[in-house]
Amino acid sequence: MLNASDLGALYLTFKVASIATLLLLLLGTPLAWWLARTRSHWKGVINAVVALPLVLPPTVLGFYLLVLMGPAGVVGKFTSSLGFGTLPFTFTGLIVASVLYSLPFVVQPLQAAFTSIGEQPLEAAATLRAGPLDTFFSVVVPLAKPGFLTAGILGFTHTVGEFGVVLMVGGNIPDRTRVVSVQIYNHVEALEYTQAHWLAGILVLFSFSVLLVLYTVLKTQPVAHPLK
Repeated sequence: MLNASDLGALYLTFKVASIATLLLLLLGTPLAWWLARTRSHWKGVINAVVALPLVLPPTVLGFYLLVLMGPAGVVGKFTSSLGFGTLPFTFTGLIVASVLYSLPFVVQPLQAAFTSIGEQPLEAAATLRAGPLDTFFSVVVPLAKPGFLTAGILGFTHTVGEFGVVLMVGGNIPDRTRVVSVQIYNHVEALEYTQAHWLAGILVLFSFSVLLVLYTVLKTQPVAHPLK
């Protein structure tokens, strides 16, 4: 059965994932829209930067975040000058690392959804004298609803399953930075396989359930036509 430490790790994990997913959607939506629409020569560079967490070992990303946010790093010096101290081994640092590590899982589905809309709906909105913001929220968002659903679920579940980055940046502090993946590692190190099975089984069941819901909903998702 789960003990208090396991329950605390589960609560912290889902809290981090919820906040990180909200921030990912807020930051990733304008970035994905820009990438889908721009003809800038920087598009390839930005796409590559966004996709880096897909190919980099998590410990590499975690190491450089640790350096940047540490006392001698650029970010660390900046946050210290503002009176916030450094971010490593804090809940805030955990959120920052989670957002950066899960960024491609939110930006890429949104970018694909925005690109698939095409020019015709946007041109139709323009003929009706809709402004850019009105067009985005009245036309683009409804048409890209499956993309938002995919991005939100993938961002959340990927954050829940993080290990290398959160261990490097957050450490292993109970009720502050110890998430489920780290707690499972602790149980395995202590040869507590029963406890590890409980937590691992919960994550497997959770991940399978949300992916099943995602594919079921996407299969039955009607295509919206807000201009009709």
